[in-house]
Amino acid sequence: MRSSRILVTGGAGFIGSNVVDACLAEGHDVAVVDDLSTGSSANVPGAARLYRVDIRSAELHDVFRRERPEIVSHHAAQISVSRSVEDPMFDAAVNVLGSLNVLEAARRHGVRRVVFASSGGAIYGEPDQPAAEERHPCRPRSPYAVAKLAVEHYLEGYRATAGLETVVLRYANVYGPRQDPRGEAGVIAVFIDAIRAGRTPIIYGDGEQIRDFVYVGDVVRANLAAQARTLASQEPVAFNIGTGHGTSVNALWRALATIADSPIEPKREPARAGDLLRSVLDPRLAREVLGWTAEMDLVAGLRRTWDWFASRTDAADAVGGRR
Repeated sequence: MRSSRILVTGGAGFIGSNVVDACLAEGHDVAVVDDLSTGSSANVPGAARLYRVDIRSAELHDVFRRERPEIVSHHAAQISVSRSVEDPMFDAAVNVLGSLNVLEAARRHGVRRVVFASSGGAIYGEPDQPAAEERHPCRPRSPYAVAKLAVEHYLEGYRATAGLETVVLRYANVYGPRQDPRGEAGVIAVFIDAIRAGRTPIIYGDGEQIRDFVYVGDVVRANLAAQARTLASQEPVAFNIGTGHGTSVNALWRALATIADSPIEPKREPARAGDLLRSVLDPRLAREVLGWTAEMDLVAGLRRTWDWFASRTDAADAVGGRR
């Protein structure tokens, strides 16, 4: 892929910042839009230009006018499912209207392609098959999931009426370096943080809930493929980004406890309302069209993630010891 001007919304967050790193490594010119409500400026390398801007604001158009991006990687979002239930108006304001503002800026300022980070785990609901395909019925169970699906439909509309190239990546449960264990983070980051702090982690229900855990480095490669791939008009534009393999929460805990050599036993609490029993994505379409497949083995990915958290803690301790 030739060098392109790429704007990453949410580029100071977990997945977005990893996408930024990869785009820079490929020689692209990268700008980041992030209001830093959950992301960190420390995640953004100096080679990328950071704009502290809310995607809902009129300032966003000033950024597009200045940067003239050819490709937009749209990762900015309100990411808490529970907050979407408590305050669906806020969730829609950010995830629907904010995304519409991004799409309008893209249309007005000559963007060629928008790659949208959606959530396969959220929009399909309880699956009818062992691994949900892209044609699986969408049964969103939270305002967060409804918003993700709504934006997918808006993307279809902009593709049809404005000629905007659009690609939707429906993520499974993403994990890896830079995931924040606070708030409503992924279970892997939460478990690692608990082990390192000596706290007892909580497993809700019987722990046999099945999830598809995909490493962030693999997700980044999917984004690069979605940016670069030439798609014919009749080709699909929504792709599951997962491994196709399910792992129970209990098995995940055992793997992490082994890596950490931890004797801690998790606390068991009642299942939470609305939690899916199974969420696994079929990634075959991404392999066929984008040439993408997940490469990271779960245990190897868990070890890399554990080592990253350990290095962060060790570095913080070293700095503290010098003060």
